[in-house]
Amino acid sequence: MTDVTVEAVWRLHRKRVLDVSYRMLGTLTDAEDAMQETFVRLTRAGVEGIDDVEGWLVTVTGRVCLDMLRASATRRRYVGPWLPEPLIDQYACAPDPADQVTLDDTVRMALLAVLHRLSPAERVAFVLHDLFGLTFETIGEIVGRSPTATRKLASRARTAIRDDQEPRFDVTAEKARSVAERFAAACAGGDLADLAAVLADDVVGEFDSGGRIAGAPQSARVGAELVSIVLASSLFSADAEFRVADINGRPGVIVSLRGQVMAVIDLETDGRHIYAIRAIGNPDKLAHLNR
Repeated sequence: MTDVTVEAVWRLHRKRVLDVSYRMLGTLTDAEDAMQETFVRLTRAGVEGIDDVEGWLVTVTGRVCLDMLRASATRRRYVGPWLPEPLIDQYACAPDPADQVTLDDTVRMALLAVLHRLSPAERVAFVLHDLFGLTFETIGEIVGRSPTATRKLASRARTAIRDDQEPRFDVTAEKARSVAERFAAACAGGDLADLAAVLADDVVGEFDSGGRIAGAPQSARVGAELVSIVLASSLFSADAEFRVADINGRPGVIVSLRGQVMAVIDLETDGRHIYAIRAIGNPDKLAHLNR
């Protein structure tokens, strides 16, 4: 590639780099760090001699994310369930579409949470091959494995994802939003019975506080009674506001207190009841919503 500046190439492809980084790392903060490092490497390499710039950038982003995942795995153990940083009203946070993560089925909270539990190499193999179409030969060079071994990494990741996913229902956006509105109204009304009535009997609740909120569950809760009690103890407040919004592309609920977002709740529904709840209260993961 000639007669093209690094800045022009970056403007054209940085959204792709963001999409890879967020799916790999699960937080916008880490994704932005990965993007910055990828840009630095592009600047050092220059664009001359690169025939497939997008492929080069995705490959380099994969290497950067793998290094970050490995460093994170050895640095500290996360306290309690880990959930991704939620994507809400991206236009307000980043008016330029190039700075907004593409919303599709691959940014579902459930999928990103399972990806987090994979080994770094498994995650890289799955994301780069299954979601972004890189060959196992290319990915093998990133993770330091043969193409055959890399194919096995992706296969193990698929098995883990398949085994860990709750059943999914073909629910329209209108029905999902209606259930979310019932959930928000029950929380706002402070009625435990109304809240339990929106939940499936075997609902599973995960609560990501990152160890920052006293009394927050550090393991999943199962059953309408237990989950509703946890929600009531942490959310019921006369001053709390509950607003239905699209979270990672699907209807969920934002909980605010005196203008500050205190929790973001992802909901999985069959169109009538909620069978999975993922609530994010870790202040670090909500900071971009409170700027």
